[in-house]
Amino acid sequence: MSAPAIRVENLSKRYVISHTSGSRDGLRNSLETAFRNPLSWLKSRRAAQRQPKDEFWALRDVSFDVAQGEVVGIIGRNGAGKSTLLKLLSRITEPTSGRISIEGRVASLLEVGTGFHPELTGRENIFLNGAILGMSRNEITRKFDEIVDFAEVERFLDTPVKRYSSGMYVRLAFAVAAHLEPEILIVDEVLAVGDAQFQKKCLGKMNQVAKEGDRTVLFVSHQMAAITNLCENCVLLSHGEISYHGRTDEAVTRYLASPASNKNLGLASFRASWSKPYIASARLLTAEGTPQSAFPLGSGLIIEITFAASGNPPLRRPVMGIVIKHSVIGTAAGVNMRMTGSVGSLNKDHGTIRCHLSALPLLQGTYTIELWLGDGPSDLDMIDGYLTFTIEDADIYKSGQLPFANMGLIYLRPTWEVT
Repeated sequence: MSAPAIRVENLSKRYVISHTSGSRDGLRNSLETAFRNPLSWLKSRRAAQRQPKDEFWALRDVSFDVAQGEVVGIIGRNGAGKSTLLKLLSRITEPTSGRISIEGRVASLLEVGTGFHPELTGRENIFLNGAILGMSRNEITRKFDEIVDFAEVERFLDTPVKRYSSGMYVRLAFAVAAHLEPEILIVDEVLAVGDAQFQKKCLGKMNQVAKEGDRTVLFVSHQMAAITNLCENCVLLSHGEISYHGRTDEAVTRYLASPASNKNLGLASFRASWSKPYIASARLLTAEGTPQSAFPLGSGLIIEITFAASGNPPLRRPVMGIVIKHSVIGTAAGVNMRMTGSVGSLNKDHGTIRCHLSALPLLQGTYTIELWLGDGPSDLDMIDGYLTFTIEDADIYKSGQLPFANMGLIYLRPTWEVT
């Protein structure tokens, strides 16, 4: 059996956070103080050294192997340690402890303009990056036209890259990294900088690379549809540790699951004096009843509220209403129990109401929910914007195609007839 392309053993990275108070003079002022009053400067230095320092472990005891030709996704919430891991693998920074073994040439695309010299032209930077990756001039020349065509920067090829826009930067950087055929390609979320058409183009190229099976790829993204389409296996990071390493579908399921629990709205103590029932808490659940804040396109969800009326008249005919709003466009949909003829019968001062949505027809985006509570025909309470959730892209039609970015707010399920 061949050796893995990447082997990570007990990898840890620690940062020291200093809580220094007082003056933050520059180097010039510090030097002037040292010459004019050495004793005062020495005391201030000693006081600074005695300031409390916290240790922050960005990664702790991370171990995994990546086989040659494997495409592995690295996923996790912001602050989970993904970027730190990629910087360690790219030799940008040194680990505090642990060991990394890499077999092959590595190309990293971690941020806009990685490895570019701003004073050199696009043409010169292509050859510079190729040389850094260990490519011969003949290899770079053979791929040169493909790189320029993919990046769509032919008009600006002899312009210094410091004059490029961020989109031009990332197009050229990705084209170089993907076409010069390093054995190992490491790509961070930098593709999010490009426009929708370029992102689709990049994902198509990465899909081609994944199917060829001769290059090892580590791919970090918050787009679960891209992770699912490109990667068979994933490493899920949480608070600097591996919480799961295995099949992508299971990793994505765990990533989307939120540890959020039923939360008090912070207004319950104020509302407890009301002479009517009020919304005490609210949360979002998967169709299986797991608390979650991100949902794949086409999945079901449950909106749950609890109400209370401490010692006040009970709620007799509970009515719940919801309005779902897109973060940019505005109202997407709304419904209530009166509208659907589902008004309940109850005589309690507390309880729970759940709204089951078997297949929410919303496209990718961030949404908030307006909630209100009523008793028969009477409105009692309303909360706006407390619940927030995201819809992640998915192959909803099982056709290998993702919905276009400009398709609106909802997706349709048509039947087609050709005569």
